[in-house]
Amino acid sequence: MISEQAKQRMRDLASRYPVARSAVMPSLHIAQLEEGYITAEGLQAVAEAINLTIDDVESIATFYTMYYQRPQGKKIIHVCTSISCYLRNCDALVEHLEQRLQIKRGETTPDGNYSLKTAECIAACSSAPALQVNGEFYEHMTNERADALIDALDQELGIERRV
Repeated sequence: MISEQAKQRMRDLASRYPVARSAVMPSLHIAQLEEGYITAEGLQAVAEAINLTIDDVESIATFYTMYYQRPQGKKIIHVCTSISCYLRNCDALVEHLEQRLQIKRGETTPDGNYSLKTAECIAACSSAPALQVNGEFYEHMTNERADALIDALDQELGIERRV
């Protein structure tokens, strides 16, 4: 449910721009923070706050990978697949994480703790391969560093050590 405070923040954002439409993306972020992903109610709240159609808002929400169309894990892992990361074997890193987390890219673990995704570019070309967890960068990744990261995240989440 989108709170009235969130809706007011969206309206306030829209009023700061010469063209209210410019507030679509930050308003979508507000909606996603409220519900964890972009829901039909979130689309409607953004559309009303900015005076756009739901279709206009949805076209933006579905274009950008930072807006989620379904519930995500507590920790969202984006592995970069740009050319720099590809040349440094990001595919093997993704496969390793799939095995470690026992999910495929695009999926969320049954316990709701992890979502594994790929991203065309996360702007870390000089330190490839790279990934992000909830927006935080991890660079020069190897399978061993990925395992250490998952171990640390498991500990943070209170998860018993994985096999």
